[in-house]
Amino acid sequence: MFAPRTTPWPLVALFTAGYLAPYLLPTTVGRLERGLGLSATQAGAVGSALLLSSATAGFLLASRVERVGARTLARLGLLLAAVGYGGAALTTAVPAVVAGAMIGGFGSGTATTVAATRIAAERDPHRASALGLLSVSALAGVVYLTVPHLPGHGLTLAAIALTALAVWPLTSRLPAGTPGPRRTGPGGATARLPHRRSGLVLAGAMLLWSLAQNALWGVSGRIGVGQAHLSEATVGVVFAVALGAGLLGVLGAGALGPRLGRALPIGGGTVLIAGCIALSASATGLGSFAAGEIAWNTIYPVVLSYLIGLAASLDPRGRWAVLVGSASSLGTAAGPLTGSVLSAQAGFPVMGTVLATGLLLVALPMTAVALHTGGRPLLPGAVRRRGGHPAAAVVAAAPGTPTGTVPEVGAPEQPVVEIPLDGTPAPAQVTYDTAAATRAPGAAH
Repeated sequence: MFAPRTTPWPLVALFTAGYLAPYLLPTTVGRLERGLGLSATQAGAVGSALLLSSATAGFLLASRVERVGARTLARLGLLLAAVGYGGAALTTAVPAVVAGAMIGGFGSGTATTVAATRIAAERDPHRASALGLLSVSALAGVVYLTVPHLPGHGLTLAAIALTALAVWPLTSRLPAGTPGPRRTGPGGATARLPHRRSGLVLAGAMLLWSLAQNALWGVSGRIGVGQAHLSEATVGVVFAVALGAGLLGVLGAGALGPRLGRALPIGGGTVLIAGCIALSASATGLGSFAAGEIAWNTIYPVVLSYLIGLAASLDPRGRWAVLVGSASSLGTAAGPLTGSVLSAQAGFPVMGTVLATGLLLVALPMTAVALHTGGRPLLPGAVRRRGGHPAAAVVAAAPGTPTGTVPEVGAPEQPVVEIPLDGTPAPAQVTYDTAAATRAPGAAH
C-alpha cells in the first residue's frame, strides 16, 4: 500500500511569500506612479529592479540550499522581505523606496529558491506547486479587493512584508543545514546537472515567456484606467475576479495531473495565453478588458504549474527548478519596463500584438522540451528507451511515485527476449526425501 500523501504546508506558505510580489506587480507599479509622482517608465523601472533582485537571489543560491540549510535561508529571505518591503512602505523618499524594494526583492527570491528546491524533492512536485499557486492567487485576490479603497503608495509593499512575517513561524518545520564536506558523487552537491541542453532551452524560453506575461501584467492597471476608462476600484475587482478564476484553473490542473502529459498543457496553453494578451491589450471597455484578464489569469497559472513540474522533473535535486525559475524571474523583471516602453512608443494594442507573437514563437521550444524529456520523472533504476514504449514513464507519472536520478541510454533499443523455462514448477513438497540426480523437475515422488 502507498503511504498517505502529506501536504507540505511550510513549503506552500514559503512559496506564497516568495511569489506574492510578482502577483501584486500591477498595483505596486500603479501605486508608486500615483503616490510618488513617478512617470510610468520610472515606476516600471522600480518594479523591474525589484524583480531583478529576486532573480539574482535565485542564481546565487540555487546550489547552496542543501549546504546552508533550508530553514536558515528561508528565515533570511523572509527577514529581508519584511525589512525591505516594510521600509519602502513607510517612506516617501524615492531612493529609499527603490533600495527597500530591491532588498525585499532579494528576500522574495531567497524564499522562492528554498521553496522551489524543496518542492522538487517532493514525491509529487506538481501537487505542491499547484497548492502554492492556489495560495498566492487567493491572497493576491484579497489584496486587490482591499487596496483600492485605501490611500497610500506602500499598501501592497506592506502586505508582502506582513505575509513574510506571518510565514516565519512555519520555517521551524524546514530542515536545518548539513555543514561538512561536499559530496561530489552521484546526487552530491557538485554532481553534473542532468538534461543540460533541455534545461538551458527551457530556461531561455521561460525568460521570454515570463517577459511577455509581465510586460502586459505590469501595465494592465493602466490599460484598465486609461484605455478602458474604468475606475481603479473597478480594475481591482476585475483583477480579484481574474485571480479567483485562476484558482479554479489551478484546481483543474491539480485534478488533471499528468494525464495529458506536459507538452499539450504547456504548448496549447501558451497559444491560448497569446490570444488573451492580444484581447486584453486592445480592450476599450469593461467587457473586453474583463474577458481578456479573466481568461488570461485562468490559463496562466495552469501552464505555470506544468512548467514548474517540468523543470523539477529535469533534476530531482531541484537545481533546474531554481535555475529555470530564476531565468523566469529575469523575464519577469524586464517585463514592466518592456511593457511601459512598448506601450509608450506604439500604444497598448500594438504592444499586445508584439507580445502575443513572441509567445507563439516561444511555445515551440517549450513544447519540444516537454516532448523530449517526457515531462515525467522516471523510476530510480529504470531506463528510458529511445523510440520504445514509455512504460516506465507512464508508471512513474502516477502520483506518489518516488523520483531519482536516472541514466539515459543512448544506444539503440534492444529487443526484449522472453526466455522459456523447461518443465513446470514443482509442487510444494510435504515430506522430505533423498535427493535423486536422475529425477526430472516436477516428476512425481
